[in-house]
Amino acid sequence: MASSVISSSPFVCKSSSSLKKDLGFSSFTKSSQISIHRCQKKSISRKIVSVMAPQKDRSPGTTGSVKTGMTMTEKILARAAEKSLVVPGDNIWVNVDVLMTHDVCGPGAFGIFKREFGEKAKVWDPEKIVVIPDHYIFTTDKRANRNVDIMREHCKEQNIKYFYDITDLGNFKANPDYKGVCHVALAQEGHCRPGEVLVGTDSHTCTAGAFGQFATGIGNTDAGFVLGTGKILLKVPPTMRFILDGEMPSFLQAKDLILQIIGEISVAGATYKTMEFSGTTIESLSMEERMTLCNMVVEAGGKNGVIPPDATTFDYVENRTSVPFEPVYSDGNASFVADYRIDVSKLEPVVAKPHSPDNRALARECKDVKIDRVYIGSCTGGKTEDFMAAAKLFHAAGRKVKVPTFLVPATQKVWMDVYALPVPGTGGKTCAQIFEEAGCDTPTSPSCGACLGGPADTYARLNEPQVCVSTTNRNFPGRMGHKEGQIYLASPFTAAASALTGHVADPREFLQ
Repeated sequence: MASSVISSSPFVCKSSSSLKKDLGFSSFTKSSQISIHRCQKKSISRKIVSVMAPQKDRSPGTTGSVKTGMTMTEKILARAAEKSLVVPGDNIWVNVDVLMTHDVCGPGAFGIFKREFGEKAKVWDPEKIVVIPDHYIFTTDKRANRNVDIMREHCKEQNIKYFYDITDLGNFKANPDYKGVCHVALAQEGHCRPGEVLVGTDSHTCTAGAFGQFATGIGNTDAGFVLGTGKILLKVPPTMRFILDGEMPSFLQAKDLILQIIGEISVAGATYKTMEFSGTTIESLSMEERMTLCNMVVEAGGKNGVIPPDATTFDYVENRTSVPFEPVYSDGNASFVADYRIDVSKLEPVVAKPHSPDNRALARECKDVKIDRVYIGSCTGGKTEDFMAAAKLFHAAGRKVKVPTFLVPATQKVWMDVYALPVPGTGGKTCAQIFEEAGCDTPTSPSCGACLGGPADTYARLNEPQVCVSTTNRNFPGRMGHKEGQIYLASPFTAAASALTGHVADPREFLQ
């Protein structure tokens, strides 16, 4: 990043010297914006402890007589394993609260379940399994369509309560049960609850950690076993803590925060570790922004991400489910493998350049990069507030886009919000009205869309070697389709600004 920022680094990491190699510190250059201080692993300042205090008068979850402090993740796993204490590295059998699968992995998971437990076997609990078609939906590809048919057959046979089916591909609104992107739908439908264990056959299941629960992606084999037993064997991960303080600048979003962090620690920096986020900045974030933050911990190699639940969390959850839950919080004497302190007020809008989420650069430093298109959507950047942000910038600019701008709402509810909710400060205009005035494509049917490429007829798929600014989560070669396509990961603000200029742009051009 720019040298002017380095002198007053927003990043400070505190860890034991023995962790430098493990966290990839040796690979950091002088411009990496990080200062490293040797300390004992358990040395935690009072300031850090105060940040971790819960914001609502709720008692921590009971895990028995605990003499050794535990982190949030350790407490959740201990309770799910019916143990009083777990430590990083323990291999434990965990009782699963919710298993999620979708159209891509569901057929394989159920196939393994039947192979191992028998053709007539029944799942462990049909009310704790959530099946959400979302990946390859609006396509004429017969194999993709067949996947949804297979899931429908399994769900009917097993009497799965939460199967969000779609039968009419020509008009998604004709399918009242259909939701859209699984990670957003899980939250909207009340399946995300503090203190629980949620596993899913998708790497971005970690999104649900925003609700103060343990959430992680698993493979089809593990999912097949969970279907039959409700249990999974897990190794308890160590926890890295990220303390974000300072007033969030009006031009920044959670996507900027997580891209900053991934750029700092690398795509391998949190390998099989928990990334726990706290601090005054985190407390100020909405649930959707917290979801964005936790969504991309897997891009740093993280096992899971987690945020201490507070009044914001409880309000969101209690408005969507009556299922009781019990939040937990990290103990004051819990052990963390590293502490990162980040002064958010000093950060600037960033992007991740091709072809890795950790290839971080300031948006203003990439203004010479001409682009061919912009994509706003996915579990990362296709939520209601993401579209609200893009619309806010378009309205402030009062200009038309210079490149095709594709809009893919994550869920049916988000799609309705785009057409119904007024954008604050625009005189009552909706996102859809502002997008039309700006010359964007009409918001399309909710799904994962082109985030992961998909069949050739997938809406907005990169079928040519073009340059795209996207609010999605990965920019590896071929991720959105063409293997020679170039993807710049960005926030909705930065994506909208780039659409208006035809090059990677800093949103401050239009927001200040």
